[in-house]
Amino acid sequence: MTETQALIENRPPSVAHLFLDRVAATPDREAYRHPVPAPSGQGPDTWASLTWQQAADRVFAIAAGLVDLGIRPEERVALASATRLEWILADLGIMCSGAAVTPVYPSTNADETAYMLGDSESRVLIAENAAQLDKVRLRRADLPRLCHVVVIDADDAVPHEDDPEGWVLSLAELERRGAKLLKDRPGLVRERVDALSAEQLATLIYTSGTTGRPKGVRLRHDAWSYMGRGIQATGLLTPEDVQYLWLPLAHVFGKVLTAGHITVGHITAVDGRVDKIIENLPVVRPTYMAAVPRIFEKVYNGVAAKAREGGGAKYKIFQWAAATAREYARVQQDNFRRTGSRTVPFGLAARHRVADALVYAKIRHAFGGRLRACLSGASALAPEIGYFFAGAGVVILEGYGLTETSAGNFVNPGDAFRTGTVGKPLPGTEVRIADDGEILIRCPGVMEGYHGQPERTAEVLEPDGWFHTGDIGELSPDGYLRITDRKKDLIKTSGGKYVAPAEVEGAFKGVCPFVSNILVHGADRNYCTALIALDEPAILAWAAEHGLAGKPYAEVVAAKETEELIDGYVRELNQGLQRWQTIKKFRLLPRDLDVEHGEHTPSLKLKRPVVERQYKELIEEMYAGARES
Repeated sequence: MTETQALIENRPPSVAHLFLDRVAATPDREAYRHPVPAPSGQGPDTWASLTWQQAADRVFAIAAGLVDLGIRPEERVALASATRLEWILADLGIMCSGAAVTPVYPSTNADETAYMLGDSESRVLIAENAAQLDKVRLRRADLPRLCHVVVIDADDAVPHEDDPEGWVLSLAELERRGAKLLKDRPGLVRERVDALSAEQLATLIYTSGTTGRPKGVRLRHDAWSYMGRGIQATGLLTPEDVQYLWLPLAHVFGKVLTAGHITVGHITAVDGRVDKIIENLPVVRPTYMAAVPRIFEKVYNGVAAKAREGGGAKYKIFQWAAATAREYARVQQDNFRRTGSRTVPFGLAARHRVADALVYAKIRHAFGGRLRACLSGASALAPEIGYFFAGAGVVILEGYGLTETSAGNFVNPGDAFRTGTVGKPLPGTEVRIADDGEILIRCPGVMEGYHGQPERTAEVLEPDGWFHTGDIGELSPDGYLRITDRKKDLIKTSGGKYVAPAEVEGAFKGVCPFVSNILVHGADRNYCTALIALDEPAILAWAAEHGLAGKPYAEVVAAKETEELIDGYVRELNQGLQRWQTIKKFRLLPRDLDVEHGEHTPSLKLKRPVVERQYKELIEEMYAGARES
């Protein structure tokens, strides 16, 4: 048995066990950093730290507090909060109490929140603030099993006179109750952890879904223990790393990062405020960060827009540097694949050094200056964006997984990464491609099933453990996986040709620095069309220089000049596509697509059916008068 195999096969039953092991091994090492907001108008945030032992003290108090509230093993405790230190401590406390976690996005409306809490039969809700408390207070009559709401920021979350006695309490109060119980029963939490089995329910996580009600995915303790050890086995992270964690922890992508952090033992700086990312990066100076593709797209568009604002000469330099970065990254990766060396021709290396001094160094500085790698997941990263950042020295390692498979199933190896692929499977994960191109996965991270939905479980999970992902992909001879599209999203034109919309959409994002979102349409039509939403800061900066200064976004995108600008990029895109893939017509949307209007999931996946319904008239307009064959 190899060292890697031993690491995986000898894993403990749960992340709770891994956490206790980590605390015992490195009690005084820094575990977490978190922001302490300054009083309004009195300067920037400061950052505080917790050691592993300090974190454990709070986790044990939360766990014991839940036991004091009467929570029994495998009962559900919901967690509705933005990403913050308390989310992680509460999550660990719930697991160490033996209960199971039901994560809820804080942006989820009251109706959907009540559905998740009711379907999961959650007994306790740990809510971030009064706004989250109010959602369930409105629906308390529909949630008879919800016995308590624990509020993290409790200043405004005062109990109402019609609340049952003890129904609302603060997280601080829960921790005090737990600490008091631990004085009488100091071994309580360790007893609960020792009693955990690999097969017990750890997380009931609801898929955000692109259609219909979310499904509750039942993930066992062993799934997270496996993920933690699998991440450790890749060797991508070391105890000396500093991770910047801002991803939603209610999403499986964010959740799996916490398992890797505990197993490896590096530092994690936690702050889920997306508007603080640019401010935080130079302060935290991470060596590692995970993000969704939309973040990298926005950074790229922002850099391009800033170059444009500097005048024509500066923008030409940026365009030259971007082309150089892509060429450099492609040549490096091709050479490494063939020879194991990343050397490039002398002339290209010389151009790259000049571009680095002019452009790339500033990009790396914006990320904090120490970034070894970024991990991208949740949706496809446009290859042209990936090559740009790789050539600029910000390596993006694409990965792949689903909620139903505990997220971390594939990741690009460090030095051997290949842009445009999601890398190789984690140790212990099996993959095969079905006859129709669908990717099937089998590993300890695969779900137990959908909560209370055996028929839907049977549709995707075979008796021998193979899970049908619904994604279409290709495996290289040496094991790299490339995702081509969602099986259900494949377009078949009326001429019988198949088009993978994500492939075309990703190519356009690499061509056009103004695009924010694009949806390609063409099922049962004789040509493809596109709905395009533009990046507001980028297009308004361009507009200011082209006679449209001061006009609002909706007027700018409706202007003839803007349409001509984007038409040029569509033509450029079409030059690299097969005839049946080309975009014959497009329409610019009057606003960007977003989560608030239901067009994106909280993990920023496009809800195609929603967008197509919302803009049905624009789609039909593009086909009006066309002869369908």
